[in-house]
Amino acid sequence: MKKKKRAAASGAAKRKSAAARKVAPRRAQAAPAQAAPAPAPSPALTEAKAIIRRLKAELAAAQVQIAELQASAETDFLLDILNRRGFERELNRSIAYIKRYHASGALVMLDVDRLKPINDTYGHAAGDAVLKAIVKAVSGQVRASDVVGRLGGDEFAVLLWNLSETDAKAKAAALEQSIDRLTFDFRGRSVSAGASAGVAILGPHSDASRALEEADSAMYVRKAQRRHEVMGQ
Repeated sequence: MKKKKRAAASGAAKRKSAAARKVAPRRAQAAPAQAAPAPAPSPALTEAKAIIRRLKAELAAAQVQIAELQASAETDFLLDILNRRGFERELNRSIAYIKRYHASGALVMLDVDRLKPINDTYGHAAGDAVLKAIVKAVSGQVRASDVVGRLGGDEFAVLLWNLSETDAKAKAAALEQSIDRLTFDFRGRSVSAGASAGVAILGPHSDASRALEEADSAMYVRKAQRRHEVMGQ
């Protein structure tokens, strides 16, 4: 009987111990160590970064202003096309491209006829209207890749890409005709201007100065020819 009581007591103790293990809370795991907060930037570093941002913004604004000034220095304000400086820059760049890639092109020089008499008779506002109409007519005869510029008072130049000599001369004749067809009404009178065109072919051995001289010489030959044609009529 005593043995049974001891066995029962021993079993009860074991069950109590097991139950205690089940309900006993698990040992809390150690919390991971948190990184130390980054030190706040010093006032000197913050000020230096602000100065760098300001200088970058000022540099960007200055670059935009320089580009605008360069564009204005190469633009004819009256006609909104390149002036002589801008056109010569484009001509030099184009000749360099032609030499490097063995491309071809042509330079057409245009001299407006009778602009001075129009200015003297009807005023410079009338002459300006003639020049604007001529630029519109020329621009309508060329491609977007071609370049139109004003070299002087009544002289214009057109840079044409990828044309043979025959095609370039045909284009020069077409430009003459488009300008010859223009008519203007000043003080109740119908007035026309006209233009003479000379051509220089651009190739791997071209030079900008010589090309301008060649086209200019051809233009004066053409102007004399047109004057002779008018006198012979």
